[in-house]
Amino acid sequence: MVRCSFGCFRNKSIAGAFAISPAKTDTAIEELSFEGALKELEAIVARLEQGEVDLEDSIALYERGQALKAHCEAKLKSAEGRLEKIVLGAGGPQISAHELT
Repeated sequence: MVRCSFGCFRNKSIAGAFAISPAKTDTAIEELSFEGALKELEAIVARLEQGEVDLEDSIALYERGQALKAHCEAKLKSAEGRLEKIVLGAGGPQISAHELT
């Protein structure tokens, strides 16, 4: 695993496996699932790491990458909140917090 410039971790062996098409970047980030946003973020990181993108495109990709990262973080936080509600339930904690980690 390697840490990308957006602060997330990814499998280095998949860096060259992703390509991002211009049409893909037109998708509104809010419409993407967690998995879709993460896949696009990984593709952006791979392109930026290759160093074959001109400056203006690099800036645009980095900006979208930051927005995708924020979207993924929000999705994870939401999922965590939902799990917390399930664990706590109406009758209090069903399992201890230690069991979740």
